[in-house]
Amino acid sequence: MATCLGLFPPSPAGKTFQPNHKSPPLFSSPKPHITPSRKSRYGIQSSKFGSFLDLKPESKPELLDFDLSWFDPADRPRCFDVIIIGAGPAGLRLAEQVSGYGIKVCCVDPSPLSMWPNNYGVWVDEFESLGLVDCLDKTWPMTCVHIDDDKTKYLDRPYGRVGRKELKTKLLENCASNGVRFHKAKVLNLEHKEFESSIVCDDGIELKASLVVDASGFASTFTNYDKPRNHGYQIAHGILAEVDCHPFDLDKMVLMDWRDSHMGNEPYLRANNSKIPTFLYAMPFDSNLVFLEETSLVSRPSLSYMEVKNRMVARLRHLGIRVKNVIENEKCVIPMGGPLPKIPQSVMAIGGTSGVVHPSTGYTVARTMALAPILADAIVECLGSTRMIRGRPLHHRVWNGLWPLERRCTREFYSFGMETLLKLDLNGTRRFFDAFFDLDPYYWQGFLSSRLSLRELLFLSLSLFSNASNPSRFDIVTKCPVPLVKMMGNLALEAI
Repeated sequence: MATCLGLFPPSPAGKTFQPNHKSPPLFSSPKPHITPSRKSRYGIQSSKFGSFLDLKPESKPELLDFDLSWFDPADRPRCFDVIIIGAGPAGLRLAEQVSGYGIKVCCVDPSPLSMWPNNYGVWVDEFESLGLVDCLDKTWPMTCVHIDDDKTKYLDRPYGRVGRKELKTKLLENCASNGVRFHKAKVLNLEHKEFESSIVCDDGIELKASLVVDASGFASTFTNYDKPRNHGYQIAHGILAEVDCHPFDLDKMVLMDWRDSHMGNEPYLRANNSKIPTFLYAMPFDSNLVFLEETSLVSRPSLSYMEVKNRMVARLRHLGIRVKNVIENEKCVIPMGGPLPKIPQSVMAIGGTSGVVHPSTGYTVARTMALAPILADAIVECLGSTRMIRGRPLHHRVWNGLWPLERRCTREFYSFGMETLLKLDLNGTRRFFDAFFDLDPYYWQGFLSSRLSLRELLFLSLSLFSNASNPSRFDIVTKCPVPLVKMMGNLALEAI
């Protein structure tokens, strides 16, 4: 989930409590930098009760005021060590890391200074380990998961929202100090020769490099696959909204709310939701400002976007949330699982198109931030001062630096988790997460952060089965064999 999956600290992890449990904040954090309009303060744009879909977002696309080092078309030769296509989190993080070793980098993007449109949620400990905790604009000491109307779990792990402006500014500052050049253009075509690749941009400029890295996102056509792309899809509709009031505790982020009582008067929605469920993900900033997102964790084919929005309308109406003003909205579609790109190939990839998205949750930002330095090390090893490794040996090393055998095998296991979730209805999904969050925190936290070894993942599976209810075990026994056989076959192929 681009914004999905976050947690706060509660009473002992994995225990079940009543929903209105209060806990003092473990630490405070500043409010996000948002200034509601005068109109919205006085309710002039208020929606009808729960019907927020007609409201237009108040915020406009923002450009950062930052002095970049731009590529000069008069420069000759137009050659770099590395060209990175895309100035999203993945592209800028890799540019920052690679250029820190003296490698000549050019980052190409149609709008390098545009703010990223999506909200990103991360576990605080993940950004702390990366030295990026100062890029969180809001943190919650706890998260909660509403399994159903009678059961809520409180999870003892702080969660944060990434400050998009703070993170992008920090990455741009590091890129600038390392000499990264930027070119404002759209890449139209790539051409690969034995020891060199070139890109052609929509302004007619051609640039050359020893390595081209595709960080342009899921829709890219530059990265090749040699297997059918049978992704699952996470789809969500989110709004950052001013509201009259909301029922959420300010010290808790709502990671998942699987309750469906809001569909009591919506038999059509309830029937579909029982088959392909959605949940609410909520970040309360104060008593009148909240980020709300209705999310389909994974489906194949993708759930209808209009269906997701209609379920959100029904949920907010039931919760008594009247939206006064929509500050931001977002449509989030994330391909999950499926095959990895062809390994190796002439273009390298990082971010959404490289397969690093967590196949069972949709998480990608923290993992990309962590993997970029590893990929940078592989690139620098090849393109450093000796200038010896080019062409196929270079492509082999960088791809296997990002996807060594162990990481490919653990991804198969996470994909098995996704395939299992695809087969569960609402009740099965509730039972699964009820058992999942009863695991030792080391395992559920490690699973959500993609840091468990294959052996640990096997132990997690055995523990999950032993702790599950009998109906949940029945789900596993009846619905998991086909995904399990597929996973074992893929693991065998990886080991050959």
